[in-house]
Amino acid sequence: MTVSNDNLTTLALAIKAWGRELGFAEIGIADIDLSRHEAGLQAWLDAGHHGEMDYMAAHGMKRARPAELVPGTIRVITARMDYLPRDAEEGWRVTEETRARDPQAAVISVYARGRDYHKVLRARLQQLAERIRAEVGDFGYRVFTDSAPVMEVALAEKSGIGWRGKHTLLLNREAGSMFFLGELYTDLPLPVDEPASGHCGQCHACIDSCPTQAILGPYRLDARRCISYLTIELKGSIPVELRPLIGNRVYGCDECQLVCPWNKFAQRSVLADFDVRNGLDAPTLVELFAWTEDDFNRRLEGSPIRRIGHERWLRNLAVGLGNGLRDLRGAPESEALIAALKTRENDPSGMVREHVTWALAQVAERIPLPLPQAGEGWGEGGRDEERS
Repeated sequence: MTVSNDNLTTLALAIKAWGRELGFAEIGIADIDLSRHEAGLQAWLDAGHHGEMDYMAAHGMKRARPAELVPGTIRVITARMDYLPRDAEEGWRVTEETRARDPQAAVISVYARGRDYHKVLRARLQQLAERIRAEVGDFGYRVFTDSAPVMEVALAEKSGIGWRGKHTLLLNREAGSMFFLGELYTDLPLPVDEPASGHCGQCHACIDSCPTQAILGPYRLDARRCISYLTIELKGSIPVELRPLIGNRVYGCDECQLVCPWNKFAQRSVLADFDVRNGLDAPTLVELFAWTEDDFNRRLEGSPIRRIGHERWLRNLAVGLGNGLRDLRGAPESEALIAALKTRENDPSGMVREHVTWALAQVAERIPLPLPQAGEGWGEGGRDEERS
């Protein structure tokens, strides 16, 4: 298929308009040269900072070489989609910070409170591809949403959508970082957009605020210390020295985003998909710890949370309950937390039992919080590497 340059320019503009009609906040177009990222990616992997996320290393440098992942690719259409719930109040960041300090509250990352973003973005990117096909005929493409070896942040930065913040997430002047990214690899020779420039300046609020010191320095993330990794990606026991630092965060962590000045511009989603479900914006630890496996699967159907399974869900909640006991020791409210933990002292899962035992021990002595030792490394960053 041959399309003239004038028609390609018109097509690129049309693709951006169609993207907005499909609920995307912005569409950008990038070439596929990511060679300058290869050395950093390899160093990050060599340092082991991807932890148990073996998929980060499984494809070698295909992550930085789109044409090796999808032969024939010469352009990447990148898309961002806002996920702040439609009814988020003006002071949502203050509300989130307040809940993070409440020893009885269970905090779930904002992006995970509605429908699974993988499904939403993938379906709408597929619709975008179909609109393009209707216009130009058959063409080569493949859709990705945080589901393959794709350097999402690097491609989005290259396509002008935003810049990599010091926490390794993408930032946008008009929308902060509260959005998802998706990509459409294609063989269409579309005109590319100008890369975005950085605007973090001397700010290092994200680095200072990280509860586990996972952000080792500007643009350097040790995923093994990241609360999102510990509560989502890690399959086994959470390291004992990091448990007190997790606080009441039971799925993901938004701390580096909450303190980022650019998120005063965070935009609310235009889609109902990311509206809060099952009261996940204000649950208690005791309430969620009481869910049976059937409750977990039923209530979280269509949610990204469901992928960690009930066992890891209980593991995370046990840590939150233990940290709550540390803060409430001696207060009447602590009795409910102790009672909840005791219901699972004999849980069939050895991992759950181990975390429950640790949690109950927190009532005996208020141990000073350990500080992890910062290492060296570099991270691609992302919500589930991530981390929508």
